[in-house]
Amino acid sequence: MEACSELKQKYDACFNYWFSERYLKGDNNDSMCSTLLTVYKECVAVSEKAMKEQHIEVKDVEVNHLGTDQEKSVPPRS
Repeated sequence: MEACSELKQKYDACFNYWFSERYLKGDNNDSMCSTLLTVYKECVAVSEKAMKEQHIEVKDVEVNHLGTDQEKSVPPRS
């Protein structure tokens, strides 16, 4: 979900810091990044819901059509 990629990057950075600087040094408290994870999951859920409402499949979004015959074709309607 491209709309959520910035949130994922922030969560990943937080997690990587927590893992290397806290967890590996014996601190098991993983609440440090929990807010970021919650916001990221909510973003993904909203994006998935919007895609379902518009009848868009995730596999269709991941396909690169640029420079192919599919680039200019109209997608089939359900």
